[in-house]
Amino acid sequence: MPFRSLPRLAAPWLASLAVLASFSAVAATAHLPPVTDIGAQSAAAAKQGEPLVVLVSLPGCTYCETVRRNYLGPQVAAGDIAAREIDMTADTPIRDVDGTMTTAKRWAQAHNISVAPTVLFLDPHGRNLAKPLRGMQPDFYGAYLEQAIDEARAKVAARSGTPQ
Repeated sequence: MPFRSLPRLAAPWLASLAVLASFSAVAATAHLPPVTDIGAQSAAAAKQGEPLVVLVSLPGCTYCETVRRNYLGPQVAAGDIAAREIDMTADTPIRDVDGTMTTAKRWAQAHNISVAPTVLFLDPHGRNLAKPLRGMQPDFYGAYLEQAIDEARAKVAARSGTPQ
């Protein structure tokens, strides 16, 4: 193959790469799927041997975006965790574990969440399986997150009687 034909062959590949890169950039800034029914969503996660990981966020919060984009989003995209998001200022309706309807804002207040981002690790009854991560500690955040996920998974496995 002559060298001069390489640019013509590379052009479609580079165009595809550019499309994928732009898609990734858009996907990285999108929110996680919303919490709509804590009981059903946490029960579904537990059936998969997972805690329900909930990011409690604020609009325009750069730390929330960092946690979403760099930590939770990639794990959700890879199918590694079950994660949802709640905007702690929104009037979005949410069904709580007891079946009552509330809003995201009232739910966060009822759970004494006043810092964003806060990441929770919930069982099917809406109880914390690991200590919530409040705020963001950039140097070791990934390690703290993985430690909390591992702790929560171990508790899910112990409660379901399945080995890890």
